[in-house]
Parts: sequence; C-alpha cells; structure tokens
Amino acid sequence: MASENFVQPTIPRFDEPTLGTVMTKTQRIELEGLKLKDLKAKNYLFQAIDHSILETILNKETSKQIWDSMKKKISRVIEGKKGSLLVDEHKMVQQDKEEQTLQVSTNNQSSTSSKVDRGRNRGKVRDR
Repeated sequence: MASENFVQPTIPRFDEPTLGTVMTKTQRIELEGLKLKDLKAKNYLFQAIDHSILETILNKETSKQIWDSMKKKISRVIEGKKGSLLVDEHKMVQQDKEEQTLQVSTNNQSSTSSKVDRGRNRGKVRDR
C-alpha cells in the first residue's frame, strides 16, 4: 500500500547545446527552464543525501548524474548485504543441525542411563 502512494521522482534531463549552435529565443527559455528544474532537483538531492555519502559522489554537475551514482552505490550495498545474509543463514542452519545432533545424543544418553540405573532397586520405591 505504501508503494501506491510513493511517487518516483522525475530527474530532469537536458543536453547542453553544442558549441556553435544557434538557438532561438524559445529554445533558450526552454533550456533555462530545464536548468532551473535540474538545479531544484540537485538541491533536493543535496538536502536528502547524508554528507558522508555526498562526498563519495564524484560527478555532481546534473541531478541525473547524482541520481545514477546513488543508484550504483546502493546496488553495491545491497549486493554486500545479500552476501552477508547468505553467510548468516548458513551459520544458522549449521547451528540448527548441531542443536538437533546434541538433542538426539542427549536423548540417547538419558534413555540408556535410565535403563542402567534401574539395577539393584534403584528407581523403585519399597513399602516399609
């Protein structure tokens, strides 16, 4: 349900005109609008991202570059977490097997010891 309310942010993308390209007035206004949108998106990202993580981002020219580097960083973190989770699961399975083995051996010892201890009236109550 929470995902239904989540809106994927749109990262504005604009390409700078190449050198020597003549732009019309409407194209320049449109380009300035796109630059302003990109600046706003960059500011939102800068406010939302932790300072220590922000220092690791090398290319901060456009919001798209910031977003892509964050996706790449998060995917590496997720892969690392998945690996450590697999190791932890394997350890838990090993511990479960050891516990089951210990329980079986403890049950076997208690059943054999109860049979052995019954000799010479041990475990029986006599009427006096």
